[in-house]
Amino acid sequence: MKRQVKVGKIYIGGGAPVSVQSMTNTPTLDYAKTLEQIQRLESAGCDIVRLAISSDEEVQSCRQIIGKTKAPLVADIQFNYRHAIACADIGFDKIRFNPGYLDSEDKVKEVVTACKRNGVPIRVGVNSGSLDKEVTAKYDGAEALAQSALKHIAILEKFGFYDNVISVKSSDVRTMVKAYEILDEKCDYPLHLGVTESGSKLRGAVKSSVGIGALLLKGIGDTIRVSLTGDPVSEVETAKMILGSLDLYREGVEIVSCPTCSRCEYDMENIVDTLENSLKGVKKRVKVAVMGCVVNGPGEAKGADIALCGGGKGKTALYVKGQVVKTIDQSDAVKEILLLIDKL
Repeated sequence: MKRQVKVGKIYIGGGAPVSVQSMTNTPTLDYAKTLEQIQRLESAGCDIVRLAISSDEEVQSCRQIIGKTKAPLVADIQFNYRHAIACADIGFDKIRFNPGYLDSEDKVKEVVTACKRNGVPIRVGVNSGSLDKEVTAKYDGAEALAQSALKHIAILEKFGFYDNVISVKSSDVRTMVKAYEILDEKCDYPLHLGVTESGSKLRGAVKSSVGIGALLLKGIGDTIRVSLTGDPVSEVETAKMILGSLDLYREGVEIVSCPTCSRCEYDMENIVDTLENSLKGVKKRVKVAVMGCVVNGPGEAKGADIALCGGGKGKTALYVKGQVVKTIDQSDAVKEILLLIDKL
């Protein structure tokens, strides 16, 4: 079992539930717009939110945000160690920072001192596009990612800092998976999973599901971020679906629906799409099956809380806990399901 790191009120590793992370893409200087986006991410189910910090002005802007969110906040620092110190001091819950980027270990020591003083953990985040040059002279691919991360961690450990989380992200799924497997064998720090620069909403969701899912199935990974181009709320929704498909997320509605064939005699696609949109905010764990015909419908209905099994002539059977309760008009299907979920 991995050691446990506390980020605000959220625990990472040590048997804690796998948490969902995302990152704002609003201008950090616009604290009102950034706070609004954080609140949208929280409503979507995001556990931890990261903000990019690149200037003294952005550090000051964040003073208007800290203390006004439910989700713990992470400061993403790339090169300026003074920003890392300032963010630890003003109330950020975690710092994303790679000590190997600095030209002096004395600067690393200052960051470590600030993090210790404030009880702030550090995530070492290595991407395939920003590897340590000394490491790439000896290794390549997944091994280079893992060794770069371990080199950064060794610097922190030199100053007695062990409150760390590690990520080794790549846009190549095979490389990403292998790098995390190497790290899982070599250290006991919690692992932050992700496929970096994975692409658009559909392509990125597929790549992230393959990479993150492959590792979670092996018991590797303690927190995840799905990286998608566009609105970060989509990242949270996709991450929750990944966890839900592995029964690692116990909130929200799971909809099971068949791919349809010529035996389906009603507009099942429209019903499923309407339910998906209508049930996004539901927190209770409910399984709904929407099936096109009687071939697989009754079997799926037995494992669902609520189910539809399409028939003919505009009618469909409505199941609750595996038992048929009535036959309804297909035009009333969505309304009937929403009413039943309210009762549950």
